[in-house]
Order: sequence, then structure tokens, then C-alpha cells
Amino acid sequence: MRRALLAITGLAAGTTALVVLKGSPGATQVAQDRPVAEAPIAPDGPSAPTLTPGATDPAGGSVAPSASTTARPSPRAGASRTPGTAARPTTAAPKATTSAPRPATRTVTGPVVGYKYGSLQVRITLSGSRIVDATALGLPQGGQSGLRSDDVQARYSGTSGQVVAKQSANLDTVSGATYTSDAYRQSLQAAIDRA
Repeated sequence: MRRALLAITGLAAGTTALVVLKGSPGATQVAQDRPVAEAPIAPDGPSAPTLTPGATDPAGGSVAPSASTTARPSPRAGASRTPGTAARPTTAAPKATTSAPRPATRTVTGPVVGYKYGSLQVRITLSGSRIVDATALGLPQGGQSGLRSDDVQARYSGTSGQVVAKQSANLDTVSGATYTSDAYRQSLQAAIDRA
């Protein structure tokens, strides 16, 4: 009776393991090539001893060959695994980052500065402590004042203007736009001081 119970239990465990492992994406080539009669390795905890044909069971009798112990390896993945072994899932190691975190960008706006032709204020964008962009807000448009404003904006502002290049308010005066240049530098210096 005990032999029959062991044989049925072994057959059920072997069938269950084959069904589970057949669809397992973690089956490795080493596990697939292991001979059927080799004792299983159970790294995750204790497992039941594997009995081979002709061996004696703990009760003292000999064990009859069963379907799970006499099966030949199948060419399909996972079919040759013995009952009691578990497929180990493989996980990739986390990637190490080597770049330093980028400093946050922030915007600082200078005060409104009034001058002979109107008023303006300068807004700068900083990445860390470095100025990466600058622009003038509220410049007069149209007529001679508009032309002067356009000249100052083109020379000083933007990501490639003098403000970014010099990283200070020490800018060259735009010819023909002295008042506008002075107002721009004044608002810019106040924005840099606030930053």
C-alpha cells in the first residue's frame, strides 16, 4: 500500500512539475541537460529524497521503476527536469548611473527700469549658478525706440548673447542705444543680485 501511495504521489508531483516548468521562461540550459537519475538540487529549502530504480525506500522495501524515474530526456525545454527542482527566475542587476544629477533651472526677473524712451525689465534663466538665457521684457516697439530695442535685444539676449557669454552685467554699450543699454544693464544687475 505504501509503495503504491509513493508511486502515485511521485507521478502526480512529476506531472505537476513538468506542466509548471514547461511554460517557465526561467528554465536554463544546465537544468535542461541534467540527467533524470541525478539527485535534484534544492537551494531554496529541504525537499523529499529522490528514489532511483532498484533502491530501497525508508520502509525497507525496494522501489519499483515509475514513469517519473524512467523517463528519457525530451528535446523540448523543461521536459527533462526532475520533480522537486524549481526554476530560478533570472533578474538583471540594476544599472549604475555615472552622470551627476542636472542642476535645476530657475528664472529670476529684475526690476522694471524706466528710461528716456520707455521702460524694460530683464529676466534671466539660471542652471545652478550659471546664466543660460536672458531676455528683456516690455521694450518699446515701433519707430526709432523699437529699432534701438531690437538692437539691444539681439546683442544681449538669448542663449548666445553677451549676458550668457560674459555671465555678468558688464556688457558693451550698443551703438546708438545708450539709454536702452544702460537700462538693460541696470535691470540685469539687479536680477543677478537676486539670484
